[in-house]
Amino acid sequence: MHSPTLIHRAALAACASLALSAQAQTAPDTPPASEGQEASNVLSPVVVTGSRINAKGFTQPTPTTRIDAVDMEKAAKPNLFNALAELPALQGSTGRTTSTNSTSSGIQGLSSLSLRGLTPIRTLTLIDGQRVIGANVTGVTDVSQFPQLLIKQVDVVTGGASASYGSDAVGGVVNFVTDKRFTGFKANVEAGQTNYKDDKNATLQAAWGRGFLDDRAHLSASVEYSREDGVPSPRFGGAGANGRTWFKNPAFQVRPIGQTGDGKPQYSFIENAQQFQYAKYGLITNGPLQGTAFGKDGVPFKFNYGSNGVPTGTGAVTGCVTPFCVGGDLSGTVGGGTTLGMNMTRQVAYTRGSFELNPDHEIFFTFNYGKVDSRFTPNPGAAKNDNLTIQCDNPFVPASIQALCAANNITSFKFGTANAEFPKDIEVNPVRTQARLVVGANGKFDAFGTPWTYDAYAQHGQNTIDIRVANMSLNPRYNAAIDAIRGPGGTIICRNPAAVAAGCVPLNVLGDVPADPAAMAYIEPANGPHQHSRQRQTVASFAVNGEPFSLWAGPVAVAFGAEARKEQYYVTGDPYGNGVSATSPNTPEYPADPLLNTAIGNNWYAGNYHNAEGSYTVKEGFLELNVPLFKSRDMGEANFNIAGRHTRYSTSGGVNAWKVGSTWKTGIDGLRLRAVTSQDVRAPNLSELFAAPLVVNNTVNYQGTTLTVQQRTIGNTRLRPEIARNTTFGIVLAQPKWAPGFSASVDYFDIKVNDVISSLNAQQEVDLCVAGNQEICAAMDLASATKFVTLQAFNLASMRNKGFDMEGVYRFDLGMGLPGKITLRALATHTRSFVTNSGVVGTIPSEAAGVNLGNTPKWKGQFSQAWDSDTANFTLSQRWISKGVYSNEYIECQTNCPVSTVVHPTILNNQMKGAFYWDIGGSYKVSKNLSLYFKIDNLTDVDPVAAPQTGTGYGINPFLYDVLGRQYRVGARMAF
Repeated sequence: MHSPTLIHRAALAACASLALSAQAQTAPDTPPASEGQEASNVLSPVVVTGSRINAKGFTQPTPTTRIDAVDMEKAAKPNLFNALAELPALQGSTGRTTSTNSTSSGIQGLSSLSLRGLTPIRTLTLIDGQRVIGANVTGVTDVSQFPQLLIKQVDVVTGGASASYGSDAVGGVVNFVTDKRFTGFKANVEAGQTNYKDDKNATLQAAWGRGFLDDRAHLSASVEYSREDGVPSPRFGGAGANGRTWFKNPAFQVRPIGQTGDGKPQYSFIENAQQFQYAKYGLITNGPLQGTAFGKDGVPFKFNYGSNGVPTGTGAVTGCVTPFCVGGDLSGTVGGGTTLGMNMTRQVAYTRGSFELNPDHEIFFTFNYGKVDSRFTPNPGAAKNDNLTIQCDNPFVPASIQALCAANNITSFKFGTANAEFPKDIEVNPVRTQARLVVGANGKFDAFGTPWTYDAYAQHGQNTIDIRVANMSLNPRYNAAIDAIRGPGGTIICRNPAAVAAGCVPLNVLGDVPADPAAMAYIEPANGPHQHSRQRQTVASFAVNGEPFSLWAGPVAVAFGAEARKEQYYVTGDPYGNGVSATSPNTPEYPADPLLNTAIGNNWYAGNYHNAEGSYTVKEGFLELNVPLFKSRDMGEANFNIAGRHTRYSTSGGVNAWKVGSTWKTGIDGLRLRAVTSQDVRAPNLSELFAAPLVVNNTVNYQGTTLTVQQRTIGNTRLRPEIARNTTFGIVLAQPKWAPGFSASVDYFDIKVNDVISSLNAQQEVDLCVAGNQEICAAMDLASATKFVTLQAFNLASMRNKGFDMEGVYRFDLGMGLPGKITLRALATHTRSFVTNSGVVGTIPSEAAGVNLGNTPKWKGQFSQAWDSDTANFTLSQRWISKGVYSNEYIECQTNCPVSTVVHPTILNNQMKGAFYWDIGGSYKVSKNLSLYFKIDNLTDVDPVAAPQTGTGYGINPFLYDVLGRQYRVGARMAF
């Protein structure tokens, strides 16, 4: 169902007025929310540092959000990642509802956080300030592998922090802080499901902690198990899963540019899009028999084209725009068959032990084990879009069609099918297993007459990633199996003798005919695509904090340290996907087959994984200073914060990151100003440096001549780090005396990233070489006998993201003898502009702000109204995404449209709706040790907004919109 617009507007107005029009009422003395935004349902705004300096009273200029244990409990999510991803500043995070239409991306089932829409590779995620081994070749971490019950807070630094924390902190840092001295026992049991009675989930968590030896030693541990069943694929036809009626096969009809001189738009949004290049059980797509489909028992029938279309015999259909008609026979639609939410199982174990050598020095260890097992269906069947040829003498071809072949003097016809006769859908099963050990020490000492603190650790982590794909077909075997003839004795055999010798079993794909199990076993061997990856990370780090001397306004604080790190990985693919270099192609699991390409692999319909390996080392040191500038009754107090870090990579050499900022607590009651500018870096990751090598043939146009070239895909070890300039300044009003309990902040951010690492296709590289880019010219040879173009990543693109973060929070007692407190909150991120320049010849900079097909809407907001007492709480909250467009480069017009161009296509309607969600939750303390709670997300069951594609696509955008519907959860928490 859809929530009424009037309700949306009323709620927005109410939240804004409640949060920003504070009444002067008595409130307890609580720390101000002056260091940035807070999560939805946050109870207590607190000051956090987001800096390596831990001096008492220090406030650093970079805005930071804190989410504490109470906030996490109120979110009541099976996975803490889901609560964090709802923060307005976090945009583009990946989870179990994203990338479910992908087989080979490698990020399926990966819960990774992204700030500012800069993607997870530019957000640094830490535990207790320590790096965590990546769960993907790009180096991003999987939050699902983290311990969650012993997390006492999460700090989100919403600004560049490379100088303080290191590489990858371009968008910011998310730091998970564990409860290092937890004592007692606590447990959580939770269960839930959606309004559609699917995605049933259960979570079990327990934690224990105790001190020993007069509390000099401490040991704590936690175990967690959670299971989310996901939403099953409804398979073909476009019907939503389990009664979801909102999916309507959305798509763009795109007319050829050459036809747009008629004043009509090139792009049009349609629903009930029908791919006319295939049908559920097969369709003749060209020639005199075009429009003949096959149904039950292979009986041919006239296909019902949408748009009242009539086949032309040339592959086109009148009234339709390739590849779509509107309406007609939609039984073969595959877009709605993509899994909406993965089946995911989490198993996590964590322990920490510490021992005080004396009151000033402690040694510790932590060990974390996390296993995340995901399963999903990217699409039903294995659609073949008008790319098959069926011979008329194929014995599976009905006699009536064979007669028509003879009458029309043809021997074959073009054919497309969704392969709905396949008994099982493709299933992708990524399993990520992390083992991470940290040993370290911390403490304090005196030097130069002042106290100092230190923190040192060594860490080794390994993530083993296995991606297995079941029910996947081999293209060469499929092509051989569907090409059948009559053999000796009238039996049906494969036409190719070599295929017959290798065990080919013919397959009938014409009509709704049960697939021969032997044929399916031939084209879909039990050992499907498989990628095995192992990533290792070894880190040694130390940091020292102190206040060596004082100035007129107070002590100068300093932090310094160094870190050494090694990152390495290797990946192996199965020989049918990778080629013979993976292993012998004549093993029992992967027998030799003359039909298969053993040189480069790529034999699977999808999921062709390739071998790769690589490593690099990092050495770096940092220094951070906080200098008090002045402190007086009239002027207030101000500090100057500066940090620098030098990093040397074994691949790209040295690079510097720095930060300069200041905070000023003015003499005006409650008013604080802050500003910071920094240079931040992201080093090229392992997959960019050491991509899997692959050689295929391709064609390019070079100075007007078409050339056949070797397309060589490799990594680029000459890549340079991305360099970002990150500037933030803000105004904070923190609980002034005239409005106790009220705080608000507004921060402006401007992030510019240069030398952005991006990959190009062969023609783009050739065009850039012709335009004079000598670095890219060095990656090809178009003059010799063996012509080649090397595909690899280059430092070509740039990005710039600008906007505002805003927060208002007001807390007050109910008064009049009524129990509890009320907390009203409104927070939002406004992305004013997000421009990307690809650096590719023939393109223009693209504006992503407000493109709701992407992940950076103009506005993303959260609002909450909470009542809390000693025994119960209740929270009503809202999530808001503003309306947007399909693309800022489109020109919207209905008539008299200009001629469409590649960079500025015309479109009939460029508007994409936003979304407004209501959530409610509450808890009741039954006894001292037991609390019961509930949570309902998407209370009004708001449908996801259609996200049209130009081909067979997902039809939704899970990066922005809720795709699961109303969700119910109940649970119990115990503490002793």
